[in-house]
Amino acid sequence: MAPEKSPDQNKGNSGYKYEGLCDTSVQGLKKNIIRHVMSSQGRDPERVGKGDIYKALAFTLRDIMTEKWINTQKSYYEKGKKRVYYLSLEFLIGRSLHNALINLGLYDQVEQAVRELGYDLSALAEEEEDAALGNGGLGRLAACFMDSIATLKIPAYGYGIRYEYGLFNQQLIDGYQVESPDNWLRYGTPWEFERKIPVFPIHFYGHLSTYQNGNGQYRVRWVDTEDVVAIPCDFLVPGYKNDHVINMRLWTARASRELDLSSFNRGDYISAVKSKVSSETISKVLYPPDHNLAGQELRLKQQYFFVAATFQDIMRRYKKKYHNFDKFSDRVAVQLNDTHPAIAIPELMRLLLDEEGLTWERAWDVCIHTFAYTNHTLMPEALEKWDVDMVGRVLPRHLQIIYEINQRFLDLVKLQYPGDEGRLRGMSIIEEGEVKKIRMAHLAIVGSHSVNGVAELHAKLLKENIFPALNEFYPGKFNSKTNGITPRRWLLLVNPELSKLISSRIGSGWVTDLDQLVNLEPLVDDKSFCSQWQDIKIRNKKKLAALILMRCGVEVDPHSMFDVQVKRIHEYKRQLLNCLHVIRLYHQFIRHPEERREQQRTVIFAGKAAPSYWKAKRIIKLINSIADVVNNDPRVEGQLRVVFMPNYNVSLAESIVPAADLSEQISTAGTEASGTGNMKFALNGALTIGTLDGANIEIMEEVGEENIFIFGVTAEDAEYERLNISRSPQKIYEENRVVRDVMDSLREGAFSRGDRELFQPLVESLMSPQDPYLLLRDFESYLDCQERVGKAFGNQEQWTRMAILNVARMGKFSTDRTICEYAKDIWGIPVEKKV
Repeated sequence: MAPEKSPDQNKGNSGYKYEGLCDTSVQGLKKNIIRHVMSSQGRDPERVGKGDIYKALAFTLRDIMTEKWINTQKSYYEKGKKRVYYLSLEFLIGRSLHNALINLGLYDQVEQAVRELGYDLSALAEEEEDAALGNGGLGRLAACFMDSIATLKIPAYGYGIRYEYGLFNQQLIDGYQVESPDNWLRYGTPWEFERKIPVFPIHFYGHLSTYQNGNGQYRVRWVDTEDVVAIPCDFLVPGYKNDHVINMRLWTARASRELDLSSFNRGDYISAVKSKVSSETISKVLYPPDHNLAGQELRLKQQYFFVAATFQDIMRRYKKKYHNFDKFSDRVAVQLNDTHPAIAIPELMRLLLDEEGLTWERAWDVCIHTFAYTNHTLMPEALEKWDVDMVGRVLPRHLQIIYEINQRFLDLVKLQYPGDEGRLRGMSIIEEGEVKKIRMAHLAIVGSHSVNGVAELHAKLLKENIFPALNEFYPGKFNSKTNGITPRRWLLLVNPELSKLISSRIGSGWVTDLDQLVNLEPLVDDKSFCSQWQDIKIRNKKKLAALILMRCGVEVDPHSMFDVQVKRIHEYKRQLLNCLHVIRLYHQFIRHPEERREQQRTVIFAGKAAPSYWKAKRIIKLINSIADVVNNDPRVEGQLRVVFMPNYNVSLAESIVPAADLSEQISTAGTEASGTGNMKFALNGALTIGTLDGANIEIMEEVGEENIFIFGVTAEDAEYERLNISRSPQKIYEENRVVRDVMDSLREGAFSRGDRELFQPLVESLMSPQDPYLLLRDFESYLDCQERVGKAFGNQEQWTRMAILNVARMGKFSTDRTICEYAKDIWGIPVEKKV
């Protein structure tokens, strides 16, 4: 059916507005599902299974979103709006089905439609693979941002890479992490559009030639390059019940030449496809190992590949209306999500200088006003640095431009601080040494008009500890934008019963205005409400207990405290500290059986370690070894359980978060930029045990010190301890019998079948005076805090009260608030109204 022409509402060049082309009634949905079974999959509707119906339903929802997306895009062009381009190497979106249903407001209709077709909606949802487009908090934050951007009707796009393989599938074999490929696209995905246009050539290697243009200006050509083609794949992101749909454009690499016929005709079939395989490796795998030069080069090529494709797309869109660059930064805002896309700065300079003929001064002014940079880490090893020689080989023109940026920047520094060579070396984009490196964070700071941390403490440490000289040189450039989470996925979707209870008492306005949760506070004295709250928590825990039994073969008691630490495995996140406490609990259970009932716990771990991070992988082995001993000791009588749930991803988090009683946020103070897991758990009624790190501080300020369990040294104290060591690990070991018992059992092989060598490296790191993560220094405080946790959980009435107050006071931690701050303070885009 052709769309009806609407002269009064002329949209775009066609004059058409697409409305009502997709029937969203129950009967209409059923009809479209059956249509997609036949037309999109070539299947007989009478001979299909759950997988076929899931795909047909996804295609149906994509049709609905496409109609809204077309109208959204036309409104951007019609109103001439400034647009935001959010560049991120990760978008950890998880599954799309339930999220689309909730945001489109079609959950009930679709549930009825598939039921009438003979299927269960929850079973269909299990057919969907998690989209393996990210690894951890960085990618999940980007996904939450896309949801809030769409819900707030901000004209924006997400740009990244469409990875064919995710990080890896994690298996546990004899307690060890074993990696296998995460081929999430082996059957394709119904949620994407692979576009035939626009496609863009991306250049690598080659060499430079110089010439003078007609005006006598020095110009550079980048010639004899090896080229790859960037193919766009669009994933649609619906706002919440507002008919506004945006897209993430993720790039796939294709060879510029499919087959070398001369090699093929000689019978050299491997060489015939070598170029194709090499080119397409760029978008194959998320985070290829970088412990060798080939892996480092592939990472650099990935970063440049998606940045170069993105800027060609930005230029294409901008030039539809404008013929010079006077309004570029008034119409284009680019947010760099960490340093991964920072190569975009010299790429935009290259385009403006070499392709568009701007002067350096004009191009640099456009560049600075276009870019903003979000820093996500305080860990020095995570601040990317690239070998100068490698960049010069792969991207020769960009190295030239980076050196020119650096020289002009240092000239300004010299004017302000004449004769201060130490300051120049510290601020330089180029790190001098045996191997010269490009400091990508410095490049991002110099080339952006805004640099933001992701929590108040994080921003403070960036300014005072990590980049003090740059902060002094650029007063006002550094700022804080505390992270958040989308309440649509992380409460409404993952915890439907609790969401329904909340809405029954305070209305549903909280879904788009999380501050409204404060209206729950008076209900802490409502016995009926508190009883319903407790019942929902128990039902969520029973669901998780069933999942644990199915996946791990371990039976857990839903009435025990579910003590949860799920996140990337890293020394600074201190899963090892949690292990030490579990050992202490085990000792108590077998030595003081009369105290078991009060301390009854199920300790749940999940997370992946980087394949080359041997110490993190050894911590995973330790967790599983402790679980093997504890779970099989009859003296414990099942009242202490330890579980490591393998292959942690968004979907698993959605099962764990609503069931948690205690949220472990125990990183060493001053190491976690923000954290968003802390927010997800607190929003679902888990109480936090944590350090004064990242956003924990702001959560404490919001929920009240009496409703959170805080322990350990502050960030300032941690820095002092590293320099002065007021109490060494050896001294703590000698003075505290509990610490000594725990360490001795680990050292003597109590959890390794007598093998004293297996965990000796972990023992040595714990006992080292140079332990940068201060585990034993915080262990005593952690033990005392856990004692308070155990006693508090024993009083379920008080625990429930604290849980309700946590949820009621989480309004600050919505990404809707975060995105409003980005829009107002950084992008210069008005938010039409608070949704």
